[in-house]
Amino acid sequence: MNGFVALAAGFLLSTGVFFVVLAAIGVLRLPDLYCRAHALGKAMTLGLTCLLLGLGFAVPGVSWFKIAVAILFQFVTIPVASHLLCLAAYRRDVARWKKTGETAVPLPREE
Repeated sequence: MNGFVALAAGFLLSTGVFFVVLAAIGVLRLPDLYCRAHALGKAMTLGLTCLLLGLGFAVPGVSWFKIAVAILFQFVTIPVASHLLCLAAYRRDVARWKKTGETAVPLPREE
């Protein structure tokens, strides 16, 4: 593996790990289900894409077709699952959170 390919693989793997950790922090720190689903949907899609591309550069002889299919699968399933989770929560009247002063209080669903 030459230097440029190793550098690209390291950069993509590091970026992927950063976004996956960012998604995990978002799940722990954000106040409600809707914000958490947004953090997971966006950061995990980008993080897994970077990790898969980094894997493609790091492992010689890897099947790029399989990596492309895995990336396509991630782009299709993660945002759809996030949307369906939020839709189910909305239909069950799960309250959203609004920060007022120093505390967060649930808001009723708007009709």
